Amino acid sequence: MSVPPTGRVVVVGASAAGLAAAETLRREGHIGPLTLMGDEPAAPYDRPPLSKEILSGAWSPDRLPLRTPAGLDALDLDVRYGHEAIGADVAAGTVLLSDGSEVPYDGLVVATGVRPRRLPGPPAHVLRTPDDALALKDRLGPGRTLAVVGAGFLGAEAAAVAAGLGTHVTLLEPAPAPLAHAVGEDVGRMLAQAHVDHGVDLRTGTGVSEIVPGGVRLDDGSTVQADTVLVAVGSRPNTEWLTGSGLGLDDGLVCDAYCAAAPGVYGAGDVARWHNPLFGTPMRIEHRTNAAEQGMAAARNLLGAQRPFAPVPYFWSDQYDMKIRAYGYLRGHDEMRIAEGSLEQRKFTAAYRTGDHLAGVLTVGMPPKSIRPWQQALAARTPWRQAVSLLEGAAA
Repeated sequence: MSVPPTGRVVVVGASAAGLAAAETLRREGHIGPLTLMGDEPAAPYDRPPLSKEILSGAWSPDRLPLRTPAGLDALDLDVRYGHEAIGADVAAGTVLLSDGSEVPYDGLVVATGVRPRRLPGPPAHVLRTPDDALALKDRLGPGRTLAVVGAGFLGAEAAAVAAGLGTHVTLLEPAPAPLAHAVGEDVGRMLAQAHVDHGVDLRTGTGVSEIVPGGVRLDDGSTVQADTVLVAVGSRPNTEWLTGSGLGLDDGLVCDAYCAAAPGVYGAGDVARWHNPLFGTPMRIEHRTNAAEQGMAAARNLLGAQRPFAPVPYFWSDQYDMKIRAYGYLRGHDEMRIAEGSLEQRKFTAAYRTGDHLAGVLTVGMPPKSIRPWQQALAARTPWRQAVSLLEGAAA
């Protein structure tokens, strides 16, 4: 079911994905009422700089907005910032807000994102909003101690920034190496060594059971003392407000290959778990590039384009002097090979196999153009046997 050009569309989530959906709707000719709502009081802003430029002090928060006020005004939106959606009646075509009001729709885009997971005990820092980043930044510097629980991308980036500011950082990770579940243990050990080389007290194979006054308690009952604790142990998709709506909820809003959750209802961004036909598997991707691309795809399909959303996922990370880039779907891979460079030099290209196909590629310290052939090979679903020839050619 597509929405007519004059129909009313509601985008829930004033995020990168939500903004991309709203802009695409207007660009593709939708002239009907268009509501953009979000539970935060701010206009759409960029989140990746929170753990990098904002936390380090390189940027001020006024650089975060994704569009100028004039740019947003040009979209002719019914803007409702600071309004939380608490329910949806798909049969009636309405969204219920926390103030008790209802907003009708002919088409709905769900882009409500995720929220940080927390640990038992007293409140600890998380890193999701500008206020979160600024509050943590005030706790960093020489003579300060920080315990970071979780060495995923967010925790590792924050640890790197904090160490660069002179903070004594303890980084706690239950896995054998940072990001081992995605990049593999060999690359994970390389990332681990980078933290150690920069003075971080990295403890892998170490679980945290709770936050305690003055630090954290580990699974073995011992404690790690710290002035400040940052919890970066993953996130939960914001789907509770859709409970009882009849929409499929399973680690996110369940969508098909077109990002559709139901007739006239589409998902986009971190909250959407959709079937990516390029890789033949359901995915929920929490990366900035995917949010924008999926917001655009959902909007086009809501208007009737009906094109499968089949991207090659992309993410990047900045840690110390390392620029990390990756394309594809690395989770659950069966094999990793170094195609160029070396782990020891922290300058390399790694290729990943899942089943019989090339599944992903990751580079550290390599020029952006070096990854383009791999991106094309991933988009073509290149069999691993053919990818091996790329490996051999790159190494020659």
